[in-house]
Amino acid sequence: MKQPYSIVDIETTGSGIRGNRITEIAIFRMENGQVAEEFTSLVNPGCEIPHYITALTGIDTAMLRDAPSLGEIAPEIIRITSGSIFVAHSVNFDYHVIRNEFRDLGLEFNRKRLCTVRLSRRMFPGLRSYSLGKLCSSLDIPLTDRHRARGDARATVSLFLKILGSEGAGPVIAHFLNARSQEATLPPGLPRAVYERLPAEPGVYFFKNARGEAIYVGKAKNIKKRVLSHFYDKADKEVQMCRETTHIDFERSGSELLALLMESAAIKRLFPLYNRSQKRKNPAYAIFSYEDRRGIRHLAFNRAKGAPSPLARFYTITDCRLFLEQWCRDYGLCPKYCHLQEQPGACNHFRITGCGGICRGAESVAEYNRKVAEAIAAIRREHRHLIIREKGRDANESAIVLVKDGKYCGYGFIEKDAPIPGIEDALAFIRPQQNTLETERLLESYCIRHPGNTIQLGEAGV
Repeated sequence: MKQPYSIVDIETTGSGIRGNRITEIAIFRMENGQVAEEFTSLVNPGCEIPHYITALTGIDTAMLRDAPSLGEIAPEIIRITSGSIFVAHSVNFDYHVIRNEFRDLGLEFNRKRLCTVRLSRRMFPGLRSYSLGKLCSSLDIPLTDRHRARGDARATVSLFLKILGSEGAGPVIAHFLNARSQEATLPPGLPRAVYERLPAEPGVYFFKNARGEAIYVGKAKNIKKRVLSHFYDKADKEVQMCRETTHIDFERSGSELLALLMESAAIKRLFPLYNRSQKRKNPAYAIFSYEDRRGIRHLAFNRAKGAPSPLARFYTITDCRLFLEQWCRDYGLCPKYCHLQEQPGACNHFRITGCGGICRGAESVAEYNRKVAEAIAAIRREHRHLIIREKGRDANESAIVLVKDGKYCGYGFIEKDAPIPGIEDALAFIRPQQNTLETERLLESYCIRHPGNTIQLGEAGV
């Protein structure tokens, strides 16, 4: 006996997966190439139906008042799909909505699944669209009662029969059912070959829709692994984004820093629909100096707006603290008078032990202030011109990031053993980029955490 299939379609209260409720379900069980049983029912979701859903499906709240709840028909759904393969058009939507609703009822629902969108792309290549309506038009499949569960499920049955009758369908279906193939995980509109060519390396990636528009830009240490994680994420935004994705481009970076800078530039240039984090303004923090009543000069940090004559700007409090900790170590400053600890009495910072004793009367105010002045002078010189050297895209290459007059100029790639050039020579290798608050934040944080990769640069180089 051939493997039985359950062709399923549902209508719901929304477009996401989490929190979405079923309003109608239709199931056609196929055995030996024929429909053996059918189950169709409206479902009372226990909530109001949004107007836009009623406009699309014709299902309104009044229609569902006397319909059974999902809990009442769950045993029938389990019975009719038992031992069969779950088949649907864009299967991950229908399958995961049902699975989540069953989970809320305390029931398990686990079935192998097949997607007729992905199968159609493989068996009927070259069509302009693989939406159910366009497929039915292209393949002369009758489609009535569109956007109702029974009408769409009935059309999907006819589509699936055409797939089964196509030459080479058996091996293709066997491949799709192989758990290692990940076919049930990939977005319905994304060709597997596009996913397979993604590298397991650092870089940026671009999710694109059917019009070739970038709808999301991301960065990763491992592009292929990170892209796959989007497909497993069932948050509404991720599900909708993946359903719209038909192509993925990428650019290798060699390192996470370059990937971060490339991602930031791409988001500012493309302003993709599903990117949100860098559309928000991050508050800046600043380090500043002041003198107390005893004449002791302090180094402190606060929001940049409230900091008088800022000496350096950062974008997290953590980076401010790390920076001040480093200057305490380098110049023998006191953690208490750098506002790294606020308790009365002498300092006792667990990472900083080089305080000269200003906090316990063992050092003169004049001597301590001299060290603070030296540190401030160094802060003002710091990062005027510098090059960051990072991993390249292969073993024979290095990446460089150029900062001139404290402003990010861009990045480029040079031979691994090439000497560090001067500023004018470096510009020949650099892809010019815009200095933004985001790039300042990235580079300030990087320089604090990786001082060994940062080289101070004069006009003539080093």
